[in-house]
This record gives sequence, C-alpha cells and structure tokens, in this order.
Amino acid sequence: MARPKNPRRVAAAPVATYFKPRGIPMSDLEEVELDLDEFEAIRLADLEGLYQQEAAEAMHVSRQTFARVLESGRRKVAEALVRGRALRIEGLEPKDATRYCPRCRHVWIHPPRDGKAACPSCGDTTSSGESRA
Repeated sequence: MARPKNPRRVAAAPVATYFKPRGIPMSDLEEVELDLDEFEAIRLADLEGLYQQEAAEAMHVSRQTFARVLESGRRKVAEALVRGRALRIEGLEPKDATRYCPRCRHVWIHPPRDGKAACPSCGDTTSSGESRA
C-alpha cells in the first residue's frame, strides 16, 4: 500500500478547470488529468517566476518534491498541447480531501487528520468539503 501524500498548500482555486482543443467534439477527445498540486506548482514556477525553493516553501513541501510535482505537471500540459487532448484540473485523491474557504477563497489539500477543517490562511471554520475548482 502506498504512503499517503503529505499536506500541500494551494493558494487559490483555478479560474477554469477544463480546457479542450477547439473544433474537436468532446466525444472524440482523450483527457489528461492535472492534479491541483501540479497546477499550483506550474503557477508558482512559471507564472509567478519563483525559484523552486521559494515555491516549495509556499506549498509546504521539500524542494525535491516540488521539482517532481512540477515536472509531472509540465509533462501533462505538454501532452495535452502536443497530442490535442483535453486537460482537466482535479483535486488529489481522495476527492473529498480538498477544502475551500468561502471567506478568503483559500484552497488546501488534505486537512489535518483530526478532522478539523479550519482554513490555514484565515482560521475560518466554515470551509466546504470540496473545492470550487
């Protein structure tokens, strides 16, 4: 049995969670699933221009883990672009482990094991069980 993933911090839910090539019917498309942590790694490294160490600290993971997540995410985006596949952004397994704070719009993955769902950003306890992503 695989070891469970450690908590990873995601700053905000993606604006759109599905991208598809224009002119190709959905029934003819294969999908590539981009995990929410891969999306966040690409955002931090490529959009925000952070160094891997800074981005890893923002996600609360090691630099090596960040590099693996980033490589995996970039490979999936490249596959979708080059092979004309749809790209779907999803939370990590299990799906109900992604939390969304309606107060500050913070999204985080894998809440503490004690079951408390307080937002790590603002402390609000009204977070939903699923991300709006």
